[in-house]
Amino acid sequence: MSVDWVGYGYATLITSGGVIGYAKAGSVPSLAAGLLFGGLAGFGAYQISNDPSNIWVSLATSGALSAVMGKRFYGSRKFMPAGLMAAASLLMMGKLSLTLLQKPAES
Repeated sequence: MSVDWVGYGYATLITSGGVIGYAKAGSVPSLAAGLLFGGLAGFGAYQISNDPSNIWVSLATSGALSAVMGKRFYGSRKFMPAGLMAAASLLMMGKLSLTLLQKPAES
């Protein structure tokens, strides 16, 4: 059993982004979204750690975040925080998509 360190790091990045948004701007929606999506990403990383082919929660979470934050980045043209989160989410989607393309191990 291998641990999905990349997934846990991604979940930490999302959660800390929500906490920082709340601390700097007092944004309760930022805190709520950070905790919700960070929790989903953490749960997805836990699922992948237990079964490497169970990527669906992580894929849905990173897909939703890449769409939402990509739209925000497109509108504002500010890299922080929307551009960073969109880029991280796209990279996570790429990592998970590669998992789908890999040939299953023969037993």
